[in-house]
Amino acid sequence: MLKFLPLFFANLRRKPVRTTLTLASIVVAFLLFGLLKTMQGALAMGADLAGIDRLATMHKTSLIQQFPLSYLNRIRAVDGVVAATSFNWFGGIYQNERNQVAAMTTEPATFFDVYPEYVLPPEQRADWISDRASMIAGRTTAERFGWKVGDIIPLRSAFYRKSDGSDTWDMRLAGIYEAANGDNSSLYFHYDYLNESLSQNGGRDSIGFVIFRIENPDKAAQVSARIDALFANSPAETKTSTERAFIQGFANQMGDIATIVTAVASAVFFTMLLVTGNTMAQSVRERINEIAVLKTLGYSKHTIAGLVLTESFLITALGGAIGLGLAALAAQRVGELLAQYFPVIGIPASAYATGAVLIVILSLLAALLPSLEASRLKITDALRKV
Repeated sequence: MLKFLPLFFANLRRKPVRTTLTLASIVVAFLLFGLLKTMQGALAMGADLAGIDRLATMHKTSLIQQFPLSYLNRIRAVDGVVAATSFNWFGGIYQNERNQVAAMTTEPATFFDVYPEYVLPPEQRADWISDRASMIAGRTTAERFGWKVGDIIPLRSAFYRKSDGSDTWDMRLAGIYEAANGDNSSLYFHYDYLNESLSQNGGRDSIGFVIFRIENPDKAAQVSARIDALFANSPAETKTSTERAFIQGFANQMGDIATIVTAVASAVFFTMLLVTGNTMAQSVRERINEIAVLKTLGYSKHTIAGLVLTESFLITALGGAIGLGLAALAAQRVGELLAQYFPVIGIPASAYATGAVLIVILSLLAALLPSLEASRLKITDALRKV
């Protein structure tokens, strides 16, 4: 097949503008595919990093609904629960609206019992636990804003207001953590520090959700049922699930990402298929006399069809490789811009495997009819058209 390479490149140079536009359409298709898979992977990554022995309890109606703080101790008392801590989504804003921070309140004394993979020097951990006006931040966030241990950080909230009407909480950075699961962009501070500043009607003595560890992950369903039964028929019923399902549900609030990716990618690749197929059909029609000469020289119809299919594969493979390469570069930039929202972002390895399969399938489909036309062409008919 290598001896035909000069012929392939000559055919591609026959109509340079058409070849360039076809190649560009393929590049754009695979670029969009790579970026869509990147965002889908980023949204799913948090769920993939969830602990298998952790469950989450939230309000049955919605994640934005809160339930009484008293629920926390009742959850801790359930048989099979090892450790539990509460969280409130704070909606942190630093300096201006563009600097969104994934800030949450929690209970420092129990936080590390639930999340042992979060690494913090012992002295910083002790400092954070002892000072209710302090916080810890992931290394990614600290480096992003240039924070150092000991700095006083003013944080505004998108959801909470103090009883005096203000929306800013000043907190001292007690430590900078690193998480083994890759989430180094969050910020945590004392629930009591937030709670004591709220009015009774402003969310005081309420929590957003509870994350807890259990002794036996195989009994997650039984533990979940026991907890939800505790609060059945109460004003604030609960829904308990695995941490993975909880995080995935949070991501799904943005929409069914998998369906969106499939729909957009299908439309893009269908358009690309039409463009490439039309290019191959025109190329074959323009080379009828050349095909007739090859048949006269003794090349079989299978060889002729193979030449057309190989040409289609080469242009599709080249465009796909360039598109996925550009997507990888773009994903790095997107990862830098969205580091505070997604702990890990990048094109998943499965996207490259899927891309390779798509290259083969799309190239075959685009060249199927043109290759059949070329293989069935009769020498006498072809020479008559010369």
